[in-house]
Amino acid sequence: MKEIKGEAKFTFLEATSIIVGHGVGSGILAVPFLASRNSWRDIIIVLAVCYAINLLMHLMIAELSYNNNGLQFIKCIEAELFKGTVKKVITWIAFGFLGLSVISNVVGFITGGGAVLTTWLNIPPIVAMLIYYVVTAFVVLFGMKLVGVCEKISVFAMGAVMAILLVATLINEHTGFANTFVASSNIVALYSTVAFSLSAVMSVPQVVKGLEGDVKKIKASIVCGTGFNLCLILLITFMTLFACGSNVTGNGALVDLSAKLGGWVAIVGYIFSLLALSTSFWANTLNLRDIINEQTGFGTKKSYLVSSLPCLIIALFGLADFVGFTRIAGVIQVLTGIGIICAYHNSRKRSGEAVICGKFGSLPFQILVCVSSVLATLGALAKVM
Repeated sequence: MKEIKGEAKFTFLEATSIIVGHGVGSGILAVPFLASRNSWRDIIIVLAVCYAINLLMHLMIAELSYNNNGLQFIKCIEAELFKGTVKKVITWIAFGFLGLSVISNVVGFITGGGAVLTTWLNIPPIVAMLIYYVVTAFVVLFGMKLVGVCEKISVFAMGAVMAILLVATLINEHTGFANTFVASSNIVALYSTVAFSLSAVMSVPQVVKGLEGDVKKIKASIVCGTGFNLCLILLITFMTLFACGSNVTGNGALVDLSAKLGGWVAIVGYIFSLLALSTSFWANTLNLRDIINEQTGFGTKKSYLVSSLPCLIIALFGLADFVGFTRIAGVIQVLTGIGIICAYHNSRKRSGEAVICGKFGSLPFQILVCVSSVLATLGALAKVM
């Protein structure tokens, strides 16, 4: 086992929370609506398959980063995939595409966080977005260790929020399950939503660096982090379907639970939404900061301002057309993901060992991960019946 030195050392809980924080988000609130159009057998199968394949993907990415001393995606792809005179050109193109994808996500987090504060506190949207950005950006500005600590606190807080909702669901009047199979396209759509909700791939190199290359802790944190998000998805799906029955809508789980359990759930929803958005904001901007720093050598603080300030400006000016690139960004993420698996394939051959994935990183499993990524993208376009 080699030792990898990073910006800061994570505890096991901090590393696990980075995975949880990146994966958890508003996407899990859409799962109950899609689940209501499928049988429980389909739901459990989709969750199990998604978790297994996403876990494989995360472990492959961890091994790729481990073999390249904790580097982020672009440098790993540059080292393992691109050769010859076009190497730099293709690397910068990949850097631009991946940057666009992350920026579009962060714009969504700032806009979403501002919308929550506007609804909750009745303040102007611009003021709300500025407040949200300043408070959340402050955390990442002070470095990787503070991000890990804040992610850990937020994960415990989200767990407490879910526990409160579960108790309220069980003791209040409930409708009972009314979900049933409607159409095959709904299974694919559910698969897509769950797959993207479990994804925390860009935070994996942070875990590799933060745990200083400790293979056992790296594997355990990824297993536990993605497992926690799986349990969260299952829990919120169970609560929504159990409490609301046939009244599940496409407005999101917390909206449906608020209508059924009472207005106080809206306050809980605000808190959960802010926590989910903030943990994703921290993870994404920290990752983009490191990608920019590795590519340009600006230094961590300057790279962070370069990565986050444009997102704030885009959000403040309400450039909806730019945010509309999110769909394109999703396709870019899939293409980048396939590129990463190809880079992992070369890295595995070069290193001659597989200290993290073992036999589960072999070619058949690499192909399985790529097929799953394409299926998840197609599922995002599937019509829900």
